[in-house]
Amino acid sequence: MATVLAGPAAAKYLADFGADVIKIEAPAGDGTRRMGWMPPDGGDAYMWQIVGRGKRSVVADLKTEDGLALLLRLVDDADVLIENFRPGTLERLGLDPLELLKRNPRLVILRVSGFGQTGPYRSRPGFASIAEAMSGFASLSGEPDGAPLLPPIALTDEVAGIVGAFSIMVALRHRDATGEGQVVDVNLLESILQMMGPLPAAFAGLGYEQPRMGSGIPYSVPRGTYQCADGEWIAISASAESVATRVLELLGVSDDPRFASFGGRSEHRVELDALMSAWVSQRNCDEALAEFDAAHAAAARVYSIGDVVADPHVRERGVLIEVDGVLMTGPVARFDRTPGEVRGAGPALGADTQDVKDALAETLGWPSRRAANNK
Repeated sequence: MATVLAGPAAAKYLADFGADVIKIEAPAGDGTRRMGWMPPDGGDAYMWQIVGRGKRSVVADLKTEDGLALLLRLVDDADVLIENFRPGTLERLGLDPLELLKRNPRLVILRVSGFGQTGPYRSRPGFASIAEAMSGFASLSGEPDGAPLLPPIALTDEVAGIVGAFSIMVALRHRDATGEGQVVDVNLLESILQMMGPLPAAFAGLGYEQPRMGSGIPYSVPRGTYQCADGEWIAISASAESVATRVLELLGVSDDPRFASFGGRSEHRVELDALMSAWVSQRNCDEALAEFDAAHAAAARVYSIGDVVADPHVRERGVLIEVDGVLMTGPVARFDRTPGEVRGAGPALGADTQDVKDALAETLGWPSRRAANNK
């Protein structure tokens, strides 16, 4: 019953590995059905067809007695319930998690929100962009003389989805060992904040506030994107000392004492970056990459999405798969015994409502159309 991206992303990862995921939708359908790019021949948006993949769609109006009753019947036999209402909404709908656990003590309830189920911000509306701003992420992103930047993709939603899926598996492991379900509180702010790594510690211990550095980071020099003579761009990273040494040899400055240590390279970042820019600008992309490859140093062409789709490595490994006419990434983790599988793009709204009701009728006595037709 989660909507848009973070909660549904968690369910998507589980569906990829065999979970029977029933998506409870309001009569108007999930917002991702109309979000972003639409297929040229009609139908739901690509966003829905990807995040809804491998799921069943059941329409239930939770503001009605029948809708609530249907949900509760499903909860009685479920392993997991995922919701991402604003904190307090589930309770107002008559679906207090503690009461749900009384009905089904083995249930795992994942609650995804902007700021968590407790704290002074719990009732605020939470979106990924807000979490990216409040986590410090946006303040780090951009050029030194430019504005803070938000990521142009659903970064935080996907991170929270991974956290949610992992948390569900941990809770199910506990449930299988003890028979006890539980409530799991995951939020967008903390999901993206944990990606800040040592920055809170550096501030608390050293008073360090990382500025916007473009593509640079304090602990890897040189690092960034550089334009070649033919207009193409390449990305370079020398985070390992051995790689940095090989890059310096490539630039012809391996004996320059300014760059002999990590501290020196960090102190003289601007000078080293200028040397790298000049070196790259004198070569076309293929030439620059060939020299980096020969030096066993890390560099790559900056791809467009079209480049990604055409890349031979991506194609050979089947990274992108076509499902019901929609190109999407396949399951990321490759299991040699229990591989994942995308069992279909996001279904039409309510496509499985009647089948689910009929199944409930057979197991739990839910009134079904089939039974009514047999009277």
